[in-house]
Amino acid sequence: MNDRTHLGHVHLKVRDVDRAIEFYRAVLGLDVAERHGSYAFLSFGEHHHDLALQALGEGAAGPGRGVGLYHSAWEVPDGTALRETYERLRDRGVEVAPVDHGISKALYFDDPDGNGVEVYLDTRASREVAEWTGRNERFDPTAL
Repeated sequence: MNDRTHLGHVHLKVRDVDRAIEFYRAVLGLDVAERHGSYAFLSFGEHHHDLALQALGEGAAGPGRGVGLYHSAWEVPDGTALRETYERLRDRGVEVAPVDHGISKALYFDDPDGNGVEVYLDTRASREVAEWTGRNERFDPTAL
């Protein structure tokens, strides 16, 4: 890996692409860059797409937690952004698990199709903890 290596995009298979677009727009601020048939490509603006959505239809089987995507992880720049994400999720009635890993503060939740999502703030620079030690403590995102 080098300093140009980065996550190219996350590809999620969803039941309803319009519902997924609305969710990721409202919660993470992504915009639609392009649409083709059952595909939608969403971006924060720097890349063609950061998130690819593929509609499978309402009858598609759920994702589960075995083989396949566990979650997509989205890093925010500061505590304010993490708190605001939490508030948007709470306003939508989405169940959120806030977890302090020592090296990061993370919000874990599912999108409307059950895909796991993590939004996190990397806190290694502001703490003495340099690597994850298995810490998984709850925290109050409204206090950020």
